[in-house]
Amino acid sequence: MEETEQPAGGRYFVGRKDELIEAKRSFRTLEDRDIVIIYHQGVFHAIDSYCYHAGGILANGDIEELDGKLCIICPNHKYKISLAKGEGLYRGVDPREEQRVPRWYSKGVKQRVHTVTETDGDVYVQLSEERGWIESDYYQGEQGKVNRAKAEEAEKKALEKKASEKKALEKKA
Repeated sequence: MEETEQPAGGRYFVGRKDELIEAKRSFRTLEDRDIVIIYHQGVFHAIDSYCYHAGGILANGDIEELDGKLCIICPNHKYKISLAKGEGLYRGVDPREEQRVPRWYSKGVKQRVHTVTETDGDVYVQLSEERGWIESDYYQGEQGKVNRAKAEEAEKKALEKKASEKKALEKKA
């Protein structure tokens, strides 16, 4: 997907409410867009399935409340993403403050979020009509498959290098 393209924004039936509640997390492909539908604490959420950072599978992430925001934690690199707005969150300190107290800050919207509605037990997803490029777009569609494969290969190489370095350190000790 080019940086200027946006999803078309259709409304799609994604399942029966009771089935989606039981599943807790469900994967769907709508208009060549992979999304995950999450049922948590009585509410449905729908977001792009792959983490904006390196394509991690968000359906496998833990859900936590951070600074009053319900977030999914990417299982690969622990990036925190709000389910309501798709904001990337990080914990940091303001170096200008005398007492540097860690706080949660927003990186802005990084993950595309979609609208979920329910009618008579049927659940629908309205794809995001947000204009412009959102970082999670990088891992969507046919080009997104290529991008995810590259990210997985880079992750594999990094892990192998780390294991090799650890072995070398153990050998020296």
